[in-house]
Amino acid sequence: MTHAFVLGAGLGTRLKGLTERRPKPLIPIYGKPLITFAFDQLIATGFTKIVVNTHHCHEAYEAAFPEGSYCGARLIFEHEPVLLETAGGIKNVERHLGGEPFIIHNGDVLTNLPLGNAIEHHRASGNEVTLVLRSHGGPLHIALHAGRVVDIAGRLGVTADQYLFTGIYIVEPVFLRRIAPRTKISVIPIFMEMIKEGAKLGGAVLDEGDWWDLGSREKYLDVHHELAGRDYFGDGREWRVPISPTAQVAPGARLSGFVTAGPGAVIEPGAEVTDCILWEGARILAGSALNRCIVTSGRTAAGQHTGVDF
Repeated sequence: MTHAFVLGAGLGTRLKGLTERRPKPLIPIYGKPLITFAFDQLIATGFTKIVVNTHHCHEAYEAAFPEGSYCGARLIFEHEPVLLETAGGIKNVERHLGGEPFIIHNGDVLTNLPLGNAIEHHRASGNEVTLVLRSHGGPLHIALHAGRVVDIAGRLGVTADQYLFTGIYIVEPVFLRRIAPRTKISVIPIFMEMIKEGAKLGGAVLDEGDWWDLGSREKYLDVHHELAGRDYFGDGREWRVPISPTAQVAPGARLSGFVTAGPGAVIEPGAEVTDCILWEGARILAGSALNRCIVTSGRTAAGQHTGVDF
C-alpha cells in the first residue's frame, strides 16, 4: 500500500480568523506546518505517493512545497474550484490512486497513531473500508459491533459500543464505484448505505499514541503546551523550532510558558509574552503584554491582551 490521500480542501471555518489567508493544514505547530505531521506518519508507514486536494488559498500549498515532494515522497495537489466534500474529493483523485488500496487522512488532525497496525487489521478483515477509531478523546459517534460499523451518530438507533472517528480510513478501490463522478457528496451517506446493505465497513481501534483535532484556537494553543519537550515521533529527534533563527527577540523582552516566533517575527524591548504563537513576520510592540494570544503573519500586536488573535 503506497498511495495516500490527504484532505486539504476544507475552509477552516472553526478557526476563522486564523485561516483567512492560509488553509488550516498549513498552520504552524512550533514552526512545522500541521499537514507535514500527517506526511511524516504516512511516509514512515511506507507511503510514497501522497495526493492532497486543495480549495481555500490553494496556491499556498504549492508555495510551501514547490518541488512537489516531501522527504522523498511525491506530492500531487489536486485543486477543487468547487468543493466536492469528502467522497466527491476522493472520486476526483481516483486517477492518481493507482487502482490499489489506499489510505485517507484528514489534513487538519495532529496524530502519531501507529497506522501500520490499522493497515494490518484492514488486510486481515477483508473490509471494503476500515475506519481508524479511538475509544476516547472526542465525540463518540461510531457504533462498532464485532468489528463492524453498525451505526453513525445514532442515525439507525443501533445500540453498540461507541468510538471516536479519527478522520483516517483505509479503502479498497472497489469503494470508488459507490461515488458518482463530479458529485458533491460526503462519505457519511455512503457509509450509511453500506451499513444498511451489510457491506464490509469495519473499524480498527487504536488507543495508542496521541490524537488532536485542532478545531478551536484554544486547542491550537493547548497542543503547544502538551508538545513542549515531548518526544512526539518517538525517535529522540528535536523537530520543534520555538524561535526561528531569523526572529528577533529584543533584550529586555520577557517570554514565559510556551512562546513560538516564526521567521522574521519581532518581539520588541519590554514586551511580556506568555503562552503565545507568533507566525512569520508578526511583531509585538515595546511594552506590550500578551497572554494566550496568536499573532498571524505580518500582523502587529500592541497593548495588553489576553486571548486575542491578531
